[in-house]
Amino acid sequence: MKMVFIAAAVVLSAAAAHAADTCTAKAIDKNGKPLAGAALTASVNKCQKDAAAACDLSAKDKNGKPLAGAAKTAYTKKCVSDAIGG
Repeated sequence: MKMVFIAAAVVLSAAAAHAADTCTAKAIDKNGKPLAGAALTASVNKCQKDAAAACDLSAKDKNGKPLAGAAKTAYTKKCVSDAIGG
């Protein structure tokens, strides 16, 4: 029973750490307050463009060859979606 609680704690902490890496979670002002409105939109759009560029560079198959076509599109779409928190 103790192992189940430990495993659950590890899974929940990993999920919380992943959520902190999203674009919407990073959208804060210099005082540490969350952005809203146009500032939030601009921040998320910039983060999304940066994520798309990074995802394009990391789009490789298990053998290290660059993905192409529909496989690259699907990979990039999921990668960007994960990055922006959607």
